[in-house]
Order: sequence, then C-alpha cells, then structure tokens
Amino acid sequence: MAHNRSYRLKVKIGNWNEDLVREEDAMKEYFEKKENGELLIQKVDFLKQNILEQVNLSVSSDGRLHFGDVVMLVNLGGENQPRSAVSINADVGSLTKTLSPGIQTPCGVCAGSGIQPCVRTAFIITSVDGSPEGSSLHFDQCFALRTTGGFARGLYLTSDLQSFQKRSKMSGLQEVYLDDSMCFLSWWKIVYFDPQERLEYEGQPVPANEKVLIVHCKTNQALAALDRTESLGFWTGNKYCAAQPRATSKY
Repeated sequence: MAHNRSYRLKVKIGNWNEDLVREEDAMKEYFEKKENGELLIQKVDFLKQNILEQVNLSVSSDGRLHFGDVVMLVNLGGENQPRSAVSINADVGSLTKTLSPGIQTPCGVCAGSGIQPCVRTAFIITSVDGSPEGSSLHFDQCFALRTTGGFARGLYLTSDLQSFQKRSKMSGLQEVYLDDSMCFLSWWKIVYFDPQERLEYEGQPVPANEKVLIVHCKTNQALAALDRTESLGFWTGNKYCAAQPRATSKY
C-alpha cells in the first residue's frame, strides 16, 4: 500500500510567519543602513578615502624647521628595523559621519611602515609660546604637533604620566594619543640626538630631515616606536608609539 503524505510540499510548518517577518526586518535594516552609508564596507571605504588622501609636506628653503610646517615623524630604523612613520591609528570604531565627519577623540597613534605623506601621517608644528608662524623652531623650545584640518580635525599629539589605569594597552608604557584640546599634556620639545653634544645645541635652530629626540615636556619621556607586529584596524602596523625614558629611545 502506497504511503500517504500528511501534507503537501507547499505546506508551511513551524514558525514560518516569524521567520518570514525576521527576514523582512533584516532586509529592511540592511537597505536602511546602505542608504545612510552605515554598512561596514561603506565605513571602511569612507575611512580609506579620507585618511589616505595625499598631503603636501612643507619644503624648507633654509634647511630648518619652522612653526606652521607640515611634517612627518619618521623612525629611521636600523639594520633589522625598517623605517616607519607616526600614524593615526584609526578604524571604523573611531569614525563618525554625523554633523562633521572625522575621527573621534581620543584616538590612538601607531608607527606604520607606510611613510607616504597623507592625512594619516602629516602633522603641523604649532606654537604654544606665541612664536609667529614661519619663525624657526629651536632645540628645547616647546611646541605642539597637530594633525591637519578637515577629516583629521586638527587633533593634538598628547601624552600623560603612566598609571595603572592609564597606560598603553600594548606596551604597558606611557600612552601617546590624539586629543582635541591643546594643553600642557600636548607640549613637546626637540633635543639633540647625541647626548654628549646636547648642551651645545640648546637654543639653536632645529635642522630639517635630521635625527633628533622628541621629548614630552611634562613627563620628560621621549617618543619611541616599539617593535611589535599587530593588526591595527584594517591596516597592518608593525610598531606601537609610546613614551619611554630618553636614554633608550631613538626617534
């Protein structure tokens, strides 16, 4: 005797109505996010398009650094250490597209292998003592490092004393980050690289494209790039920026 089916193939069983409603809601949410540019792939493309935009660095006519110059902070590396540049460590989690599109604060920094001048790697030497724009920067003179305007929002390279609650998550050393307020925490100074000749160069103009130490004014710790390989957002960086004792830091 042939087996009789209790229902046809087209008969819907289980919570078919709930499943249908759930699928419709998911599609509705997808199209709403796509229309508002909130999909992850859209955020990544938006971030890449803006933060990798090319920036023209300043050209020094007298071989010196000046207030208002657009520069890059490059670690020259060594025998087994490639060159790297201080970069904005931005990912889609630090991105906002409402009102004024740009990077949210505080934002971390890293030292990536890409040393092309762009929004991510460019900084502006900014006066904190009233020195006019265009005047020469001198050794041991306080200044601030500010990102470019627009998408980078003119944020200041900042650091503070290391504590149990406030320190670099990756290195455990003094944290370096970007903030929107210009205060004593965002003051830096440049000292001569060779400690034996450092006193002789104090107060002298800082030459461009030379190896120097960048020291945090409040903590007296030098900016350093640490050898570690981790995934940073959708970029792969090979170093973390931190502030550490001047005797061992080379930047």
